[in-house]
Amino acid sequence: MPDPLAVTWWGHSSTTVELGPVRVATDPLFSRVLFALRRLVDDPDDGCADADLVLVSHLHYDHLHLPSLRRFAPGTPVVVPRGAPRLVRGLDRLDVVEAAPGDRLTVAGVDVEVLPAHHDGRRSNFHRRSAPALGFRFGTAAGSAWFPGDTALRPDVVDVSPVDVALAPIGGWGPSLPDDEHLHPQHAVEAVGRVGAAWTLAVHYGTYWPVGLRRLRPGAHRHFFLTPPERFHEAVRAQGVRTVPLTPAVGERIELVKNLPLHASDG
Repeated sequence: MPDPLAVTWWGHSSTTVELGPVRVATDPLFSRVLFALRRLVDDPDDGCADADLVLVSHLHYDHLHLPSLRRFAPGTPVVVPRGAPRLVRGLDRLDVVEAAPGDRLTVAGVDVEVLPAHHDGRRSNFHRRSAPALGFRFGTAAGSAWFPGDTALRPDVVDVSPVDVALAPIGGWGPSLPDDEHLHPQHAVEAVGRVGAAWTLAVHYGTYWPVGLRRLRPGAHRHFFLTPPERFHEAVRAQGVRTVPLTPAVGERIELVKNLPLHASDG
């Protein structure tokens, strides 16, 4: 039997990618409450913090979330933007590996290519110092994945080698998110088409909701919370990108079988 390749979405940008026996977690965020945001989907089960390697794309609280990182076993390697330990206290419980765009690392048996992202690298709008926002291409002999983090559509994504699975952000949590630093569904599909991926797991949508937004912006909940996956599937069909779009339920594990014909699918 070949080594399994599987993905699980835990909400927002939090995933587990199984590359054979190695489990890689991205941007863990498992909290029910984050400042004025409330989680509106199921809480993840204990398997969300079972990983051999954690990749953190940037310093924002919804991506570098210390309480969620503390759920991983002590000493778990976590790749963070270079400079993060000086800007964010509390990372010393884990085996922190600092990285910058252009770095190539091998951590926990995983080859990691560190990519640039076009996104604010500060901890929040109230901080002046920053660390570079990152994306990642990572893999083992069992498979490969691309996780761009939060980013605008970049022309240099064509330089990323094709992967088995892309983890593509397709939305956000409200109208205050700048379009020039995030991918909406159509741009996410365009980026995947430039990279090349057999499967695309949609992330960064439909998980956290600002308190009071539905009252302040009637109908906004549908655009920001409900329709991103619909628009993502429609964009795959409309653009003719040869990838299988995945929008599973939170906590649903999907095993990916290689060497099947690629097609644009409803998922």
